[in-house]
Amino acid sequence: MKVKRLRWWIIGLVCLGTIVNYLSRSSLSVAAPTVMQELHFTEHEYSWIVSTFQLCYTVAQPIAGYILDSVGLKVGFFVFALLWSLVNMAHALAGGWISMAFLRGLMGLTEASAIPAGMKASAEWFPAKERGIAGGLFNAGTSIGAMLAPPLVVWALLTFESSGLGTEMAFVITGGIGVLFSITWFLIYNSPNKHPWLSKEEKEYIDAGQEKHLADAHQKPSVRSILVQRNFWGLAIARFLADPAWGTLSFWMPLYLTKVMHMPLKEIALFAWLPFLAADFGCLAGGFIAKFLIEKLGMTTINARRTTFTIAALLMIAIGLVSIVDNPYYAIALMSIGGFAHQTLSTVVITMSADLFKKNEIATVAGMAGSCAWIGQLSFTLVMGALVAVIGYGPFFVGLSIFDIIGAIVLWVLIKEPIGHVPSGPIIEEEAIINPE
Repeated sequence: MKVKRLRWWIIGLVCLGTIVNYLSRSSLSVAAPTVMQELHFTEHEYSWIVSTFQLCYTVAQPIAGYILDSVGLKVGFFVFALLWSLVNMAHALAGGWISMAFLRGLMGLTEASAIPAGMKASAEWFPAKERGIAGGLFNAGTSIGAMLAPPLVVWALLTFESSGLGTEMAFVITGGIGVLFSITWFLIYNSPNKHPWLSKEEKEYIDAGQEKHLADAHQKPSVRSILVQRNFWGLAIARFLADPAWGTLSFWMPLYLTKVMHMPLKEIALFAWLPFLAADFGCLAGGFIAKFLIEKLGMTTINARRTTFTIAALLMIAIGLVSIVDNPYYAIALMSIGGFAHQTLSTVVITMSADLFKKNEIATVAGMAGSCAWIGQLSFTLVMGALVAVIGYGPFFVGLSIFDIIGAIVLWVLIKEPIGHVPSGPIIEEEAIINPE
């Protein structure tokens, strides 16, 4: 059996994986008020639980990427997805904040595989000119998973409340969904060279659009050789500067709207999800803009990515304007522009790991650069937490508007166009790339 445009179904499967990943990740934050009451721990102890996850996730990304590059996506991502799902289900057995922190640490170690896996799948299954779109599609799963967690977890809490098993079932259900996904992944996923559903024509189309100089060397990646390359540090620094924006939207926006804008919680629930919806559109925009620049303006792949990043970085100026508005709805609108811009440039810079490094290095590079991104997010969070009560939120929003412009400069200065890149423009004629006949 051959499936038309199988690559788009495959990236849909990867997107499902990121949805499940973020659904599991977000289950505790939604259930936190109930869990804290039942297990008798404080907000300070809860912060240690969250920090444990973030630290383990930061450390594990390059390790997870190296494992995926070494053993392959089919087996590697199946094991990681199964493990994080079982750990999520085990949250139901936690007896206090220490055991919960331990479980969150294990989840961080395993969930760190999602973005490196998605990037490696995009590189294997897509020609260079479509890779940004594919990266945006799987990255959109992060916001979708975060948006699905509240209704599903609250439903479980309320449905099983009478039996006293509300929180336990919330973790069992979200973890069980992950187990089902891991099995589905193992049954369906394979590389283009091995997949029985891939047609000869589509295989040739994918191969024709791949960078020949980045072909898989069939060797384990060398971390040392990656670290000495200026291209890696261009990506790592850009991601270090970009990620604080996402951390601010995820962890600080509700607090800002409550304490500074005096917005009622009911209205926050009604409107505060808009920046994340805009972020989903940003995930897709980065790939389409770069594709347009490649096909219509004749740019090389790398220059198209850098130009797209720069456009989005200029749009990030909107989030700096949050510091001067006094209307909460204007603030949410500006944050929505920021969410769109951030995910546009974030998808672009993540995708560039596949444009610049060999197939057997992509997940490792994505993981190592991802660690730099999370270090940037953690550092900004710590500084913000220490100083926001003294100097307010304004300087931090202004900083976010500047960081990505610096990141764009870094990409133009440090990234070196590889010799033998894929020629710009369409490689072979194919109609209805996304929409099947």
